Amino acid sequence: MTPPDVRLRETTPDDVPRMYHIQLDAESNSLAGVRPRSEAAFNELWDKILSGDGEVKPRVIVIDDDVVGAISSFPAHGQVHVGYWIAREHWGKGIASRALELFLLDERRRPLHACAACHNPASIRVLEKNGFRVTGRRMGEETERYVACEVTDFVLD
Repeated sequence: MTPPDVRLRETTPDDVPRMYHIQLDAESNSLAGVRPRSEAAFNELWDKILSGDGEVKPRVIVIDDDVVGAISSFPAHGQVHVGYWIAREHWGKGIASRALELFLLDERRRPLHACAACHNPASIRVLEKNGFRVTGRRMGEETERYVACEVTDFVLD
């Protein structure tokens, strides 16, 4: 199977409604070990990111001019992290792997950290295919956003 032509572009305010709907998917949230944000919370977060200081590097993942996901680097716990989200109807097509590969060509900060729920083998494969190595496993704490679950931590040096 040939993966689709994946492109990244800077995120704009016009992308926020599509990204909001993508993050509502119950199966996606279950795999990621998160709860979806309310529309108000989602919009508030993206207003902050899009008017921010540049510490967050947001990109949308585009195929044939359609936004199919998002990827970004962001500060967390004193480290630079990367995260991505692909609309479920586009899973299994190599899109996340290619999007991360493209993102890493532009995001040169290292070390770069990531984490994935241990019950999400596809995301773990995406990170490992792009050179991330496992640094450990831990129990993720239950919060308003996160579901308590075992998490694998990664780093790209």
